[in-house]
Amino acid sequence: MQFSGKVAIVTGAGSGMGRAIALLLAKRGARVVVADLDPPASQETVARIRDAGGDARYVQVDVSRPEDAERMVAFAVEEFGGLDILCNNAGINLAASATETDEEQWDRLMAVNVKGVFLGCKYAIPAMQRRGGGAIVNTVSTAGLRGFPNMAAYNASKGGAALLTRQLALDYARAGIRVNGVCPGVVDTPMTRRFMETHGDPEALAKSWEAIPIGRMAQPEEIAQAVAFLASDEAGYITGVLLPVDGGIMAG
Repeated sequence: MQFSGKVAIVTGAGSGMGRAIALLLAKRGARVVVADLDPPASQETVARIRDAGGDARYVQVDVSRPEDAERMVAFAVEEFGGLDILCNNAGINLAASATETDEEQWDRLMAVNVKGVFLGCKYAIPAMQRRGGGAIVNTVSTAGLRGFPNMAAYNASKGGAALLTRQLALDYARAGIRVNGVCPGVVDTPMTRRFMETHGDPEALAKSWEAIPIGRMAQPEEIAQAVAFLASDEAGYITGVLLPVDGGIMAG
């Protein structure tokens, strides 16, 4: 899987899965736009890519804002001449039931996790069409495939992202644009650690994760490998897929 000459945008690339995705795509030859709200973390991602001999630029983006999404794509085109790959990875989490979730929290999860995917695709697809095609990989989560206790807003948002992924795949297949989703389970990232700290019973949560069939959390690099495959020419006949990368969670 090589991406020489390809231009990629990775949202949420300042840390965790986004950083791992950006590093791997760059290692395999892509020129990468690191899109994130956090400048110091994102500049570290850029520095790591450049130190390894790759090419990357940073653009500060709130994926829920249409003007930011449009500017992000324009930045990729201006800096690198086009766009071939979009990884809509930015996302936020919340552990709460429906009655415990206030409207502001609900709206924010929907804005980032669903609207952010929509806006990224809305502005990226015309740029990809000008290149004759492209690949979009959305980070969906196993929470987009099944319900989990006390995850009302997160489940709803990821379910929306999952069906949006499949719908976009239908609309743009003939334009040469493949749209797929990767569905991680539990991944060892800063967001996961913050989630554990704010959970009502972090010890019980950690114990529940011991039931993962493979017996451990995923590492961000393992999710990045799946994203790179779906973005690559090797997956050229794959579109509309929601691929669990979850250690077997969805098998049970």
